[in-house]
Amino acid sequence: MTEDSIASRPLLEQVRSGDGVPAHIAIIMDGNGRWAGERGWPRFMGHREGMKSVRRVVTGCLAMGVGHLTLYAFSKENWARPAEEISALMKLLSEYVEREKQELAEKGVRVKVIGDRSRLSPAALVSVDSIEAATTGGDRLVLQLAISYGSRDEILAAARGLAVRCAAGELEPLEITETSFSEALFTAGSPDPDLLIRTSGEMRVSNFLLWQIAYSEIYVTPVLWPDFGEVDLYEAVLEYQRRERRFGRVTR
Repeated sequence: MTEDSIASRPLLEQVRSGDGVPAHIAIIMDGNGRWAGERGWPRFMGHREGMKSVRRVVTGCLAMGVGHLTLYAFSKENWARPAEEISALMKLLSEYVEREKQELAEKGVRVKVIGDRSRLSPAALVSVDSIEAATTGGDRLVLQLAISYGSRDEILAAARGLAVRCAAGELEPLEITETSFSEALFTAGSPDPDLLIRTSGEMRVSNFLLWQIAYSEIYVTPVLWPDFGEVDLYEAVLEYQRRERRFGRVTR
């Protein structure tokens, strides 16, 4: 057991005794480059260290009984970064898959990759297919990795898909509902996030799950992603449990 797990035990017990655990947590993992820069290291070292935080968060979600976790790993906009950084990120993806897929499968985690796969390298595509196939039987936690992902693109793809069905006579425009639209998104099958966490203190959602986070509770922490652990996760959930979720209604 890690030091983080030991230190977080009291917080985990508070979460378990609190008022409801989120069914779905989404995280914007930010601050890898800043973390590396503060140490005078190249940016890819921050991304590598951030992989450890992914493991800690998965462990924490399993301990709490969270059923769905979505991590913003690589955005559509990230393709504009220097070629060497993109290459390093794709290599880290393959490294993560080879190192983690067996343990994820054993723990009952099913991995689903969402985003535009057409821009991924052949090696990255092999890794994505490999981890999805290896974890297909997972029934404790659905881990959605948003890679080459942009929410506006996702919404447009859903709208176009529904429009094609309407043009083919399979669906009437007035039959399109919030439910049917949600089912056309990459995240079909997962509930909307109850809690959205953003690390590194940035106050924006960065084109992430724009449709799905309509009523999500938002928690921003100054902690940089490579430093984020189970303690930080449980603190975010405890704050979530303290809030009153009204969904636009008035309560007395």
